[in-house]
Amino acid sequence: MARILYVNEAENPALTELVARLRSGRRGKLLNLYRLLLHSPPIAAAWFELVNAVRWKTSLSGRLREIVIIRVALLNRAAYAISQHVPKLALAEGLTVAECEALRDWRSSKLFSESEHAALAYTDAMTQDVAVADSVFAPLRKHFDSRSIVELSVLIGTYNMHTRVRQALEIDLEDAN
Repeated sequence: MARILYVNEAENPALTELVARLRSGRRGKLLNLYRLLLHSPPIAAAWFELVNAVRWKTSLSGRLREIVIIRVALLNRAAYAISQHVPKLALAEGLTVAECEALRDWRSSKLFSESEHAALAYTDAMTQDVAVADSVFAPLRKHFDSRSIVELSVLIGTYNMHTRVRQALEIDLEDAN
């Protein structure tokens, strides 16, 4: 059970326009995350815009995006993010179930490319250590341009924020319907 009561949209007509925007970007559903974030409408709106930008408006491939999101979720023990991305979203972006499972121990896996290994090492460093060693950052330059490195960094940071807020507030998983 979430640590804070969810906002009831029916009892808050001032939120109608924002709720419609949130629903439109989530296949008509108002996710529990947004039901909680609506306690602060400016944060709910900004969160929605940020997540949409890092998911859909970058030069990163969908495959790499899903690899990074799933790895952050695994490191942060974020069951919600894992359940949302594995297998449906991951498969849609070209990952296999075996690759999703291999993300638990990606260093010993031969399923990922050299560029994906560089991105995964960067993901681990940003998530676990925060400070990124030059030895981890340097391989990124071999595979990614400046724009992609910035987008990758913001993607990792955003999903760390996402998983940590969900975990701290104990936001409930969505119903399976």
